[in-house]
Amino acid sequence: HSFPTRRSSDLLSDALPVSVELGLLALVIALAGGIALGLAAGARRGSALDRSVAWLSLVAVSAPSFVIGAGLILVVGLWLDWLPAGLWEGPRHAILPALTLAALPLAYVTQLTRAQVVSVMDQDFVRTARAKGVPEPRVRRHHVLRNALLAVLTYFGPLLATLLTGSFVVEKIYAIPGMGRFFVTAVTNRDYPLVLGVTLVYAVLVVLANLAVDLLYAW
Repeated sequence: HSFPTRRSSDLLSDALPVSVELGLLALVIALAGGIALGLAAGARRGSALDRSVAWLSLVAVSAPSFVIGAGLILVVGLWLDWLPAGLWEGPRHAILPALTLAALPLAYVTQLTRAQVVSVMDQDFVRTARAKGVPEPRVRRHHVLRNALLAVLTYFGPLLATLLTGSFVVEKIYAIPGMGRFFVTAVTNRDYPLVLGVTLVYAVLVVLANLAVDLLYAW
């Protein structure tokens, strides 16, 4: 009997959009949440908010993605039944995988932003702006945040690489038909053409991400 076969390029063309969508969702969560939490914690050094953010960041950095994913599936997907526990069939199905994938980079962005905000808050130009009577929200937005984001921009390239490689485990846990799931299956089955194809696509994406960082630096 003959079995239907598909080329590696056909598999990748179907799986790449899924992985890109998941990665972009996790990227938005990591950057938006990390910058907001880091700015809030850095502006209130030593407060309960600062300590809570530091504790949550430590947990997110220490826990592997498969532990976070299993915990979200168990609590949110099964016990509370708020969100689907797997598959990729609609917007609600993307929430838990995106949160799982974004947990580690979210913690890093939060810690990085918080450290930079604390450093910038002590600079002379910030004290000068306050002495001139500039409102505090404007000081944080135009003077503190813009300077603190330079370090976050440096982390953008490795952040994208983290999201891409982390999606291997996340896509396998949630049964998402993305590139990470196919990569794990290809390694298990010793499907070397598919392994090489996935590796090449990931390498190109990482190179483009680092190029984007260099262009943003110039801008």
